[in-house]
Amino acid sequence: MATDIKDSARSVEASAVMGLLPARPRLLALGEPTHGEDSLLGLRNELFRQLVEQEGYRTIAIETDCMAGLIVDDHVVSGTGTLDEVMEHGFSHGWGASPANRELVRWMRAHNEGRPAREQVRFAGFDGPLEITHAAAPRQALTALHGHLAARVDADLLPCTADDLDRLLGTDDRWTEPAAMMDPARSAGRSAEARELRLLADELVALLDAQAAYPLTQASREERERARLYGRTATGLLRYHHGMADPSPARMTRLCALRDLMMAGNLLALAARGPVLVHANNSHLQREKSSMRMWQGPVEWWSAGALVGAELGEEYAFVATALGTIRHRGVDAPPADTLEGLLYALPQDRCLVDTARLAAALGNALPAPRVSPWFGYAPFDPAHLAGSDGLVFVKDLPQGPAYV
Repeated sequence: MATDIKDSARSVEASAVMGLLPARPRLLALGEPTHGEDSLLGLRNELFRQLVEQEGYRTIAIETDCMAGLIVDDHVVSGTGTLDEVMEHGFSHGWGASPANRELVRWMRAHNEGRPAREQVRFAGFDGPLEITHAAAPRQALTALHGHLAARVDADLLPCTADDLDRLLGTDDRWTEPAAMMDPARSAGRSAEARELRLLADELVALLDAQAAYPLTQASREERERARLYGRTATGLLRYHHGMADPSPARMTRLCALRDLMMAGNLLALAARGPVLVHANNSHLQREKSSMRMWQGPVEWWSAGALVGAELGEEYAFVATALGTIRHRGVDAPPADTLEGLLYALPQDRCLVDTARLAAALGNALPAPRVSPWFGYAPFDPAHLAGSDGLVFVKDLPQGPAYV
């Protein structure tokens, strides 16, 4: 058994990843089992650079606000804004303070400098404008979509005016009320104004779709893609706010599912443009159902990876990441009878595991699930080996800069 496990491990590099796959997937996802550890993001940067340069990937998408991510994309493509401005305003969840994320943006801008558009690498956030405590107001996405259409169609075709939207939206703080995450009664998501906005958002998206064949000189491909992003975000946010106002026991299950549905829609749109590299938590990218224990009890939902994988089939590939120790978080060496314990016995500091080969070696004798003493680290479920195309294992995670 030890020999089989050792033989399934190889170096973490682009050629090794591609060697696990039958062909280059249109969407190649790398998961992480915890957030806020810069050494994992440094590994991501190293691997993604190789995949861009050697395999022709042209978009890097990470788990951050899709609207804010447009600021980063403008910078890496055309140099708009300073690096400091981009890191401050182009990321959600506080991840703009990450040195590794800063290095990724700096490298992407340097890579694109002087290259024709077809050779440039693009940046995308694929998460909705959502934070742990609240969801953003739908104002930015709705008004951007309305503005795109107002500049290109007769005013009589629009279902509302910009003033109508502003009146219905009201102040943003009614949408971003932090107490609404725990108390559905504090959410504006089922107000009369929210219901009307959902109908208007649907009509605006329908109008956008109906204009798809209108003289293409009216909008560039880039403008059309962004308008579709505005539409997905506006409708997705209004659904999410509606879910926040749900008093039923299924509330958190619906919210988790809606978030991953927004992620999947953004990923499929990016994949339609060309080959994409994706980085996010394992739970958002795995093919199996995701689960979490919350104050309302356990919840289960289909992840973005499961939704995208169902659509793309073999053109979706997922490489998970597992860890041995995170000692600065109280996660010490794994028990020997767990999957991480078996991998921890390997001599490499980090390695890429052929999950198909490892699963075959283990047969029905799956290792025991590991239990993490720290809520921020989700150990890899051995039952997910068959649903993963590879597994990056990092033996000991060093303490890096604190930014979240």
